[in-house]
Amino acid sequence: MDYTVVIAGEAGQGLQTIGGILSKVFARSSFHVFTHQDYMSRIRGGHNFYQIRFSDKPVSSSKSRIDLLVALNRESIEIHKDRLTEYGMVVYDASYVKKTYQGDEFLDVPFESISRELTGSSLMSNTVATASVLGMLGMDLNIYEGIIKESFKKKGEDIIKKNIDASRAGYDYAIKKCLKCRFSVPSGVGRPGLLINGNQAIGLGAIASGCKFYSAYPMTPSTGVMIYIASKAKEYGIVVEQAEDEISAINMALGASFAGVRAMTGTSGGGFALMVEGLSLAGMTETPIVIAEVQRPGPATGLPTRTEQADLLFLLYAGHGEFPRVVFAPGSPEQAFYLTNRAFELAEKYQIPVLILSDQYLADSQWSYEGFDLSEISFTDYRLRGREFQALKQYKRHLLTEDGISPMAVPGEGEHVVVTDSDEHDEDGHIIEDAETRVKMVNKRLKAKMESIRQEISPPLYYGDERAEIVLVGWGSMYGILKETVDVLSSKYPISMMHFSQIYPFPSIKEHDFMERLKMAQKAICIEQNATGQFARYLRSETGFDFDLKINKYDGRPFMLDELIGQIEEII
Repeated sequence: MDYTVVIAGEAGQGLQTIGGILSKVFARSSFHVFTHQDYMSRIRGGHNFYQIRFSDKPVSSSKSRIDLLVALNRESIEIHKDRLTEYGMVVYDASYVKKTYQGDEFLDVPFESISRELTGSSLMSNTVATASVLGMLGMDLNIYEGIIKESFKKKGEDIIKKNIDASRAGYDYAIKKCLKCRFSVPSGVGRPGLLINGNQAIGLGAIASGCKFYSAYPMTPSTGVMIYIASKAKEYGIVVEQAEDEISAINMALGASFAGVRAMTGTSGGGFALMVEGLSLAGMTETPIVIAEVQRPGPATGLPTRTEQADLLFLLYAGHGEFPRVVFAPGSPEQAFYLTNRAFELAEKYQIPVLILSDQYLADSQWSYEGFDLSEISFTDYRLRGREFQALKQYKRHLLTEDGISPMAVPGEGEHVVVTDSDEHDEDGHIIEDAETRVKMVNKRLKAKMESIRQEISPPLYYGDERAEIVLVGWGSMYGILKETVDVLSSKYPISMMHFSQIYPFPSIKEHDFMERLKMAQKAICIEQNATGQFARYLRSETGFDFDLKINKYDGRPFMLDELIGQIEEII
């Protein structure tokens, strides 16, 4: 079983509510779930849709074809009806869209009139619509009713009862009227699932890693990270500050980090441009910070609510001067959770900025999991505090050491003064001008640390045929679709994928033999969502390997599974 449900309409019609609840129902019914959203940069109007794929087998991408379309306006029917599968159905309210559609594939359910009849208003039309979908799929209402009780607990029993009555009416109507429905949904296939998107996973990873300060200026599509952390701030003692701009945001986070707590900021490409001076400040002062950069198409304001992977080279080389950094690009919420923890550990250990590079597609896509293994989470306090700091006879913030890592003390927790400066400085942290100290400090910050950091970087994930003749290469949010593409095509071709999530420093090719797999392949195809093949260029600069075959998509929309398979088969 593998079905795709699309809820489509204008912004403000509640399609996110319907989509979000249906996703929860499918996940709690123990199905594997993958969702993505396509929405315009406006509060009202326009055309938006919420796409849900659920299956009795793991899924990690979206398909072009639709099994069930919930159309909240006429435009949605016209746009998406040609995407229907052979037995696909459209459910809609004819009185609302002001048109009746003929054909076995259309089911007219009076969402608004059912709501008014039972509750006296049309406010529960979306409750009716959601339940009608479950009726068409032949699923029971128990889990949905449980979600209604959770969602409206604070609004009282009367509101809960009205929503349940409306849901049962919509459910019964769909079952009676949808005589052509041919959906077959089995009972649950496993444990109820955790449903989480990329932004939430980054936020959860930050909380699990001991983040105590988060500052940001809201910028789509990164704002979800701040919202998630803010929702847990009271519970976990986190200070969340909405700054007046991105310059303030990164400097606030650096101040908090210097003062002794784990700190983080987040933004998208345009906001990160404003943070670059602060990034270099972190490099000079050796102040740990984690930065989430959630990409959207640029340049300038670009397409605020669409997706792209075009900021890679920007993050690799942003900042004036030379200093170490780490760049991670998770491919799934699970990777985002664990890599965020890894980001905090490396930032604190090496006293560097670590960047988490995501994008709108991963940020808003929901995946279902049984859960995350918290035993895999690391937490090491690398800072000198209390008695340990007080016991020192002398303290030099930028002490020259063999590995380049100086003792990092918390100001105010000992008799010694903690000094640093944005100018070049000596071991004590005071400004210098001489050439000899400059060379020593650059070698300490950059060369001594960089080789150790490189040893911490894992090689790419390899999945598929061990002797593959066709190797698909991708990074970041391409993980899920590449994995499913390999699964589909593996019955026809000796195929595999190589996915990079730990981007910079580039994984050591001396210690890992992954480049041999690329060189041995008859066809190595680099697949990414930008116009210039940024990762292909980066890999060539690090290894000398040049991709003859590339697939690039840069229209702001993610790859669909069947679309990508078709493009790869054309190449093959």
